[in-house]
Amino acid sequence: MPVAWRITKKNHATNPFDGEGARLYGSRWSTPGTRVAFASESLSLATLEVVVHLLSSSPLASYVVFTVEFSEKLVQDHDPLPKNWRSFPAPPATQAMGDVWINSNSSVLLRVPSVIVVREYNFLINPMHHDFPKLIISGPMPLDVDARVFEARK
Repeated sequence: MPVAWRITKKNHATNPFDGEGARLYGSRWSTPGTRVAFASESLSLATLEVVVHLLSSSPLASYVVFTVEFSEKLVQDHDPLPKNWRSFPAPPATQAMGDVWINSNSSVLLRVPSVIVVREYNFLINPMHHDFPKLIISGPMPLDVDARVFEARK
């Protein structure tokens, strides 16, 4: 069974898949007001997805890790991406793609490429989908990352 990895702050560990952060702030794959959670196909990619937004390793102590096991049958692959899908800030077209997927309620998981490592994938998770209970969620577990990851950024 495939496994995805979700990293979240400890203070959100009681409801780590509620999609509240995306609802409040939006994301590359959703507009504000849309509940969606995110996970990655590997722990290292999930870590990079967090680290890219941090200035030092000290905040990582406030994060925890969850695993999500699922059947491949629960995954939908993304539609063709616009040419500027990796742009920063996120283009409205990618946000619209995620919103359309959530609102269609067509699957509990949508596989999308990572902007950080393009040949790897992240998963959008629809916490309101009727198949959400089929996901096997484990955690929280501590996130332990070597501080040298940040030395190259100085």
